[in-house]
Amino acid sequence: MSQIFDFFFAQYSEYPIEYLVLEIVAVFFGIASVFFAWKNKIWVYPTGIISTSIYVYLLLKWGLLGDMIINAYYFIMSIYGWYIWTRKIDDVKVTPISRTTIKEKAIQILIFITTLIFVYGVYIIFDKLKDWTAYVDTLTTAIFFVGMWLMARRKIENWTFLIIGDIISVPLYFYKGFTFSSFQYLLFTIMGIFGYLAWKRSLDNTIVTV
Repeated sequence: MSQIFDFFFAQYSEYPIEYLVLEIVAVFFGIASVFFAWKNKIWVYPTGIISTSIYVYLLLKWGLLGDMIINAYYFIMSIYGWYIWTRKIDDVKVTPISRTTIKEKAIQILIFITTLIFVYGVYIIFDKLKDWTAYVDTLTTAIFFVGMWLMARRKIENWTFLIIGDIISVPLYFYKGFTFSSFQYLLFTIMGIFGYLAWKRSLDNTIVTV
């Protein structure tokens, strides 16, 4: 049992206690945020803001610049999404769940390519492109950027991008020694699947009733 525990958590033996507490708090609010997204509740944004604010600080310390940028970006997109989700399209209805348009698909591609170039440039500037994790981090950043933009616009396709990014992040964070965050992304993957199914049922019911 101790060997199993050491395999997953030995790296925390030299981890400053304040960082450990911050990571656990960030994980808690991160899980809460995905849960509220699954349930299509506006609380996805205030809980997400708390989690990402903490992660911006931690990821800077850990040297994962791409993921730090992801969380800084999500902080900004949370404010934007909070507005979009509560904006009324008429006197009664707020912005509904929908699918992406052709124009939005083109924007997705633009966001993805631009993010890849930008994050790669950041790693080059700070001379951090010394490990394969930096390249993976660059890829996940681009994936998450697209997913978060779609989430803010309440597009069902956001779940596809977020699930792919979560799956890649599980081994990435575990390899880097951040077990709690790795478990968080594993849970995000599972919750993301249920979130997609819930949004799809809601979207299908909307189409039927129109």
